[in-house]
Amino acid sequence: MFLAHTYAKQLADLGSPVFVQKPQGAVLRHVNQSLLEDLDLDPELFTQSRLFHALFDETGRLNRLAMAQKYGGHQFGQWNPELGDGRGLLLAETKDSRGKPVDLHLKGAGQTPYSRFGDGRAVLRSTLREYLVGEAMHYLGIPSSRSLCLITSSEPVMRERRETAAMMIRTCQSHIRFGHFEYFYHSGQSGKLQRLFDYCFTYHFPELHDRDDKYQAMLGQIVLDTAELVAKWQAFGFAHGVMNTDNMSIHGISFDFGPYAFLDDFKQDFICNHSDHQGRYAFDNQPGIALWNLNALAHAFTPYLDVEALKNQLAKFEPRLLEHYFGLMAQKLGLQDKQEGDRALISAFIQQLHDEARDYHISFRLLSHYQPDKPQPLLDHFVDQTRTQAWLEQYSARLSAQEWSDEQRQASMRRHNPKYVLRNYLAQQAIEQAGEGDFREFETLFELLKHPYQEQPDKQAYAKAPPDWGKSLEISCSS
Repeated sequence: MFLAHTYAKQLADLGSPVFVQKPQGAVLRHVNQSLLEDLDLDPELFTQSRLFHALFDETGRLNRLAMAQKYGGHQFGQWNPELGDGRGLLLAETKDSRGKPVDLHLKGAGQTPYSRFGDGRAVLRSTLREYLVGEAMHYLGIPSSRSLCLITSSEPVMRERRETAAMMIRTCQSHIRFGHFEYFYHSGQSGKLQRLFDYCFTYHFPELHDRDDKYQAMLGQIVLDTAELVAKWQAFGFAHGVMNTDNMSIHGISFDFGPYAFLDDFKQDFICNHSDHQGRYAFDNQPGIALWNLNALAHAFTPYLDVEALKNQLAKFEPRLLEHYFGLMAQKLGLQDKQEGDRALISAFIQQLHDEARDYHISFRLLSHYQPDKPQPLLDHFVDQTRTQAWLEQYSARLSAQEWSDEQRQASMRRHNPKYVLRNYLAQQAIEQAGEGDFREFETLFELLKHPYQEQPDKQAYAKAPPDWGKSLEISCSS
């Protein structure tokens, strides 16, 4: 079993030591066994008695050096230096099966110096949503934080209404955000900024540590990783909802989930956060906002790089984004190799989905079964069948120019077009049942989402289009 506390020991003044505050009536509700098996941790630690000692006793292995990290962030475009771990604590670091560092971070840990008059708790509703979406993203192939265990409680908390507190230990390569670098740069704490960079070169970008151009290379890597992440969001129809710079990871992973949504009826300007009145974080704005956020991060690199070097690295974003996005979309359409006209073919299909508000995931899954000599049921899926038929003729001509048989193409497409995604209404049903003490639907979804591309004949109901009430759920940032 490997546990380290490098951040807490080497960067102790970049945050605050805080002990975990145990909630009333705490119960270890779920352990993510597949994730646990991939980490260098003792499985016996994740029994309730041993975990609660490690987590809630001040001398416990996961509590004695727990730390709330300090950072800032641009929230809806406005700089806010008064941020930090207001309900979360970095507990320790471990390693995965490949020897890579992994943070153990507790969300819902109680008040910290950065709680800003909040209670420091997370509610069961948001905790279950984040727990489920981490697994959904992982098995879809989208880099993401993941949750290791879920702790429920009877402790009441007030948000828009009375709810109960919950906790989860989540994992990822690091919880260092764009906002860490922004805060120490904008506050003029150059010594702390330098130590933060040094720490990252040692533990998170070790391949760059001895390079003369390491700052330039680090920024460039973050730019490319972020571009690929957002390309995946766009290809898989995922809206994050709160792309503030304090929610952006230096590792290019999906991180700090709030009012996220996988698309139902496809709308390019879909807004999943009902607090986003201007649509800043609308689905089609995500690539532009990611680049905006990278520009904000780049300011922290100005002590090390000149303007031209910064521009050169930021200029890598759009080409990588487009290359990766259209590569993913080609896989979804079963296109075996790149050909001129592919991007126009892809864009035309996407445009019709938007114009007719067709279900994003069902449409692509139907396309995965398409045979040129049997255009139904795909043709019947659309209202404007004349337009659809014209597109299918172009698509069929394109398919005839590649070596795959229909069966090979269809099999490949079904590996890239999920049948099951975490629709908001499915998560909401599990949340409502869990609120009554019944976690069976949560556990069903948790297992279902591990196999998003498989047919799972006994789970066909989970692949249907959502009911009308399920398409208009308002998801709050408040958790």
